[in-house]
Amino acid sequence: MWKAAMSEEVGKAIQSVLERMTQAATRRPRTLPAVTPRLVAVSKTKPPEMIVEAYRHGQRNFGENYVNELVEKASDPLILESCPEIKWHFIGHLQKNNVNKLLGVPNLFLVETVDSAKLADRVNSSWQRVRGADTQRLKVMVQINTSGEQSKHGLPPEETVSTVKHIVSQCSALHFSGLMTIGRYGYDLTLGPNPDFQMLLGRRQEVCDSLKLPLEEVELSMGISTDYEHAIEVGATNVRVGSIIFGNREYPNSAANTPNPRPSPSPAHSPEKTSKVVCEEAAKKMHHLTV
Repeated sequence: MWKAAMSEEVGKAIQSVLERMTQAATRRPRTLPAVTPRLVAVSKTKPPEMIVEAYRHGQRNFGENYVNELVEKASDPLILESCPEIKWHFIGHLQKNNVNKLLGVPNLFLVETVDSAKLADRVNSSWQRVRGADTQRLKVMVQINTSGEQSKHGLPPEETVSTVKHIVSQCSALHFSGLMTIGRYGYDLTLGPNPDFQMLLGRRQEVCDSLKLPLEEVELSMGISTDYEHAIEVGATNVRVGSIIFGNREYPNSAANTPNPRPSPSPAHSPEKTSKVVCEEAAKKMHHLTV
């Protein structure tokens, strides 16, 4: 019974998020590229069965924060058999000693958290060694610490252009896909557009101007369950949504990167309700977005 309930709830949640994403995209300023936003379903701490259910409802892009958990899930026989077109996004902090392990993941699609030229070099050389020199380039994003918090990973904003230039010119096995930020948690959207998101838009403009890159080809990964609609409204092309789809996370007493929770039958919908109310209030103050 729990499996049938879970399938229904996951399917409804995905459909609801996708509908809200579509609506949010229509509220973007016309000065922004008309890029259809991508939903990344964040499945950390959730079991393979829940990922398979989301996949059966059409979801293809999934995000994981921990290398060990991603390796385990991506190699799970159930996922390998049931989800042949799955696309894994790594969205957590990547340590250099875990690069080889990460790049061995089946169906790895995008590493969103390259936060230094040295890490880019390590990923570049490892990708060449693990997958061969003739393989397709690995998509990567550069993570920016837009809020300046010491607890957040990412490049200082002023190093964005030089780091992207390094990847484009020196890392032949990598394909620079865009910029990513986590941003400050709990920003009050009733105060207006999120300044972390605005900063990321500004850094993208600088990158495109400096390196002569088309604006529509440089993605912006920003926005989570509580603010993904606002993120899309101001320009996000990639949003990372977890709890709205899969329910609240239950971390085990051991290390957070050990996946062992069982699925709950009904995802919690409170983050979605919060997102809706806040975004409606914020929309009143977004007549003159700064890009």
